[in-house]
Amino acid sequence: MNVFPVKNRRSQTSTIYRFTLAIFLFGVFISSVYHPLTAQAHAYSASYTQITMDQNKTEVVFSIDTLSIMELIEGIDKNKDWVLQQSEIDQEKHHIEELLTEGVALDKDNKEQTPELEKMKIIKKSNKIFLSIYLKYPGFSPGETISFNDGFYANDPATNYVNLISANYKGETSEAALQGDNRTWTMLLTEVQQEQQSDSGQTAQPDQNQQQQPPTTHVQTSTSTWFSFFKLGMMHILTGYDHLLFLLALLLRKQTFKQYAAIVTSFTIAHSITLTLSVLGFVTLPSRFVEAAIAFSICYVAIENIFRKKILHRWTITFLFGLIHGLGFASILREMAIPKKDLAVALVTFNLGIEAVQLTIVLLLLPLLTYMFKQKISGKIVRYGSIVIVALGFIWLVQRLFVLKYL
Repeated sequence: MNVFPVKNRRSQTSTIYRFTLAIFLFGVFISSVYHPLTAQAHAYSASYTQITMDQNKTEVVFSIDTLSIMELIEGIDKNKDWVLQQSEIDQEKHHIEELLTEGVALDKDNKEQTPELEKMKIIKKSNKIFLSIYLKYPGFSPGETISFNDGFYANDPATNYVNLISANYKGETSEAALQGDNRTWTMLLTEVQQEQQSDSGQTAQPDQNQQQQPPTTHVQTSTSTWFSFFKLGMMHILTGYDHLLFLLALLLRKQTFKQYAAIVTSFTIAHSITLTLSVLGFVTLPSRFVEAAIAFSICYVAIENIFRKKILHRWTITFLFGLIHGLGFASILREMAIPKKDLAVALVTFNLGIEAVQLTIVLLLLPLLTYMFKQKISGKIVRYGSIVIVALGFIWLVQRLFVLKYL
């Protein structure tokens, strides 16, 4: 009887165990000393802008994540703890005002308006710390055009910065996502005069005893809402490295085309369900739990790749984990507080953007994986590739459980 193959397999398994343990310990070490920037796998530099207008005044609340502030203003983090304190904000108030003046501008009929800075305060949105800056501008009247321009990171070609705008004028709303080369949002304010028509088709004279109906407000925006949310969905999945790693782990083990199709379909259906429910406010879970569960899903699937002899019915576990991933997708939309009348378009186009990128990645990966599975070393590639995926997922898991709660 030939025992060498058994011995070799045991030796190889022992090596894999030791290698996996070493990577796990390395992940714990990295998580304990690395700054919090890596703890958020969604590597977004993001801001939120709320604009409320009437004829008397215009109020703008511009909120940007504090990590971006620390990038843009050198030395603002006095104690080097990667957490921006209110005292540090107060000390560098002048530099923040300069940064804001250079970064954003509000125009009335192409004339830049001078704001009055009311206050600055630190807030928390979706597991990230933001600096909210409250500004007051002159009011706007019908017939005037308002434009908001965001120039943050404009000269950085590799930026993933996005500004999510929500504007309100006398009950009329507009939403947009400014990113890439599209950094200007414009709204034309008009009023539609209601006229009463006589039976003869001529304009009737108003009855003195009859109260005239006031003109209704109408707004026109130059930014395509559906396209900006479509691009936002694409960018969200492309910079959501944890979601992409989960998808890679799902596809890495050899399966039939029918199994692959079931996996992709179940993931799409699952995250679409919770994305919608979360944005509508029906499902709310702590963001730290959601992000940690996403990291755990990466580890679980990769460990299955290593130790399971056969991969059957993976679509079921994919569906369950897909529900969690949908909550992660929803975080950026939920903070916009999009009005219900505009929510359907935003949700559908945002989700279509995610699916467009996801489907493209799958179509590119499958031919490469098919070629890899024909090679003799495919088993080792799957095994060691999965070990690396486990290590990355574990680093995120530790950070999200034990690092983010201190921020």
